[in-house]
Amino acid sequence: MTIEPIAFIRSDFGGKFGVPRQSLLAPETRAEIVFEKPYRSPEALRGIEGFSHLWLIWQFSKNAGKWSPTVRPPRLGGDERVGVFATRSPFRPNSLGLSCVKLAGVRHTERDGVILEVAGADLVDGTPIFDIKPYVPYADCVTEATGGFTDVTERKTLDVVFPPELLRQIPEMKRAGLIQALAQDPRPAYQSDGERVYGLTFAGRDVRFTVADGVLTVAEVV
Repeated sequence: MTIEPIAFIRSDFGGKFGVPRQSLLAPETRAEIVFEKPYRSPEALRGIEGFSHLWLIWQFSKNAGKWSPTVRPPRLGGDERVGVFATRSPFRPNSLGLSCVKLAGVRHTERDGVILEVAGADLVDGTPIFDIKPYVPYADCVTEATGGFTDVTERKTLDVVFPPELLRQIPEMKRAGLIQALAQDPRPAYQSDGERVYGLTFAGRDVRFTVADGVLTVAEVV
């Protein structure tokens, strides 16, 4: 079977490092879905404004590695293996991702046609999207669902110290989303060097930071 992208995403995340590991963990982040020319018909989106959330089916296009039958999920500290199909790891046979995002708006433009504005996307800028489906609460919300190992592992967030003079270098409308993404702890689970400087590409800036004792401190914005 051959599939082709129907759209691409414009996101503030310029690289894989720092992208939230799940969608909606940084709900204030904003992105745009721009359709390829054959799929820019407004008729294809008729009625989409009535839905608050959407499912995106997309490609792990930055994943250069081969798939593995077992992986090390960050939620298990990065040192315990489970089956790839019991995780959302990008190292999959077909490199397909699935994300639920909030539909924040529908905008009509002369150059790109209809653009979907979404919030909480966990996609790198330029990620190809293969399909879009509405989130339907009566069918998609399973209140009695269990979450496997994710139910028994604590999800910790970091306190973020972002000096005002550095924060001012980030566009005001993007600051809350960046802080939410940083609080998710972008580091690999196996790294804990409090002096190591990490860099996250966001909104065209390189945000450099350290993490020690549960506190992420932004050191530089370039």
